[in-house]
This record gives sequence, C-alpha cells and structure tokens, in this order.
Amino acid sequence: VQLVESGGGLVQAGDSLRISCAASGGTFSRTAMGWFRQAPGKEREFVAAISWSGGNTNYADSVKGRFTISRDNVKNTVSLQMYSLKPEDTAVYYCAADEGPFPASTIISRARSYDYWGQGTQVTVSS
Repeated sequence: VQLVESGGGLVQAGDSLRISCAASGGTFSRTAMGWFRQAPGKEREFVAAISWSGGNTNYADSVKGRFTISRDNVKNTVSLQMYSLKPEDTAVYYCAADEGPFPASTIISRARSYDYWGQGTQVTVSS
C-alpha cells in the first residue's frame, strides 16, 4: 500500500484546512485508516481514525469537535477536515493504513498497529 498526503500549508489561527491521503495498492475498502501528527521535538501522536466501512471514527481529545475524518472508498482517499486551527496544531501530518483483516467497525488508534505510512504533509498555523 502506498500513501501520499496532500493539502498541507500555512494558515492563520482560526482558519480551516483540508488535507487528504491517496492510497494505491491493497484493498482500500477493507483498510482501516488513521491520521497522526508530529510536531518538532515531540513524539508522533494520534489525531483521528476511521474504520474501513467509514461508519466508525475516533478522535484525540485535542481535536474533537474541530477535526473531521472521512473516506471515499471509490476514490481510495481519506481526508481530514480541520476547523478552528490553533498554533498548537502545527505539525507534520501523516496518514496510516492497516489492512487487518478485522471487522468493518474496527478503529485503530495506536501508531504501532499500522503497517503503512505516508511521507507526511506540513501544516503550519500562525498566531
């Protein structure tokens, strides 16, 4: 599975931004997906995850209510819509994939469970 993120950039606090991840190879419609981020000097942290059915999602407390993860199993993409961005959201954002197999409702929130990672896209939020 190959993952390519896009859509990162420089925005101001309070702005919105949508980042996406295009997947190729594997069976995307049976692949659990997640978004993680890593700020300078910090460990990679969980942001959001979605089951392969798309019916179940999970979010880190720090982004709950501001970020929305979604997927398109026809276009083989997963997106992260970010609202009300804060300077502390500044990080490199990575998408990750886990082919399982597991039930349609399974959400993967631990980074070590994921098998495939993209190269990351930089999101910078200025104050």
